Amino acid sequence: MRNAADSQPSDPREEIIEHLPALRAFALNLTRNGSAADDLVQDTLLKGWSKFNLYRPGTNLRAWLFTILRNSFYSSRRKQAREVADVDGIMAGRLATKPDHDGRLALNDLAKAFARLPDEQREVLVLVGALGFSVEEAAATCGCAIGTVKSRANRGRRALAEMLGLAPGEGMDLTENATMAVLSAQQAVNG
Repeated sequence: MRNAADSQPSDPREEIIEHLPALRAFALNLTRNGSAADDLVQDTLLKGWSKFNLYRPGTNLRAWLFTILRNSFYSSRRKQAREVADVDGIMAGRLATKPDHDGRLALNDLAKAFARLPDEQREVLVLVGALGFSVEEAAATCGCAIGTVKSRANRGRRALAEMLGLAPGEGMDLTENATMAVLSAQQAVNG
């Protein structure tokens, strides 16, 4: 809509619609794909509309919109160049993580079984297993012989494995990041 008093539009935003056919033609030329061109024009209009405060009235709106479209196109091309094609899903498979709830469930089972151990076995397993004490340090802390610490630790581990239904030599797989995060959070609460 143009005012009768001057040749400038009353609101430059009203002029945007006049440039849509030319924007789409330019986008089609860049993308060589109809739906990609439509997406590019839509992105251009969204960016232009949201940043309209940066447009200076009286300047060339068409050139401003075409610059946004061109910059958007080349930005997306640079982004695509950094993306890795993962057709067979190998990369995504390496990025997959075990759900947090599995670690919480295993930790809950471990906590229940751990609570059923005799105090002496729990004490040694916490010192040696969780806190990283050497057998000698644990023996000094508990005021008993090194052999007693080893015996209590072995009996405690066997009892835990039995309560958790683990086969001999089978571990609880507490090495995943999510499980370790749950374990450290639980230790902080109980600590």
